Amino acid sequence: MSLVVTVPSAELAADLSPAPDGVEVLVWDMSGPAPRARIDIVVPPYMSQGTTLPRLAEIEVGLVQGQSIGYEGVDRMLPPGVVFANAATVHETSTSELALALTLSAQRLIPQSVRNQLEHRWEGAYAQSLADRRVLLLGYGGVGKAVAARLRPFEVDIVPVASRARVEDGVQVHGVDELASLLPSAEIVILTLPGGDATRHIIGEAELAALPDGALIVNVGRGPLIDTDALVAHVQRGRIRAALDVTDPEPLPADHPLWDLDGVLIVPHLGGNSSAMRPRIAALVSRQIGHLLAGETPENIVLRT
Repeated sequence: MSLVVTVPSAELAADLSPAPDGVEVLVWDMSGPAPRARIDIVVPPYMSQGTTLPRLAEIEVGLVQGQSIGYEGVDRMLPPGVVFANAATVHETSTSELALALTLSAQRLIPQSVRNQLEHRWEGAYAQSLADRRVLLLGYGGVGKAVAARLRPFEVDIVPVASRARVEDGVQVHGVDELASLLPSAEIVILTLPGGDATRHIIGEAELAALPDGALIVNVGRGPLIDTDALVAHVQRGRIRAALDVTDPEPLPADHPLWDLDGVLIVPHLGGNSSAMRPRIAALVSRQIGHLLAGETPENIVLRT
């Protein structure tokens, strides 16, 4: 069996070398015409699907292997008859690392210490621990479980919440319909949910108002999970703190009030973008090649247009 695979960079092509017999790996960043009329696996560039996926209408495609876990809106960009797989297994570790880093940084006042360092000022402060805090983990998929695994050694009370209540591997997972009753006792809320209509503003005015004073919101999912205007209002009143990898809008405009609020830590959507990504996306693409060579169904299929 002969397979044609395109990847967006020479580095990723090198990571797939040597390719199995009968597999041709080509570099195509999708900014120009496709190198073949038929491509069995297309790996689009990371974080630019909106401008690149429409090009697939020009060719015959077997599988589109995305480089992100999230895929909201992708169905509207793809031509009919395309199979799309997301990048589950690639970003969970890096995103969960960042969730923990944001949480610890906010709790232990690291941004304040960085500002003091820039001014050469030694100034102590009383900080909140992560230990003994009640952490509501909103989202219990791959990223949520990776966050939970990293939180457990910090001696916290983890409350997982997902779309439905269940017991999974001995863990009591609460349903999202219980959210209103869980928020008043949550000292930290970490969001790892995907975007889309079903999760838009899942944390809005009512949910923020239900949180206790001083609660910390950490978002490593998607920006629209939180009603930004409501969040700004609560932070301005000193009620809520936030540590955000994603925002709504994104990129965050330079004149947006979130930038200047005390109690807000912002990083520019760094979740999965780490040194762990490249070898893991290469491993996933290698597995997909193996599946097709063996006549097997690819993994991670989330859409068929």
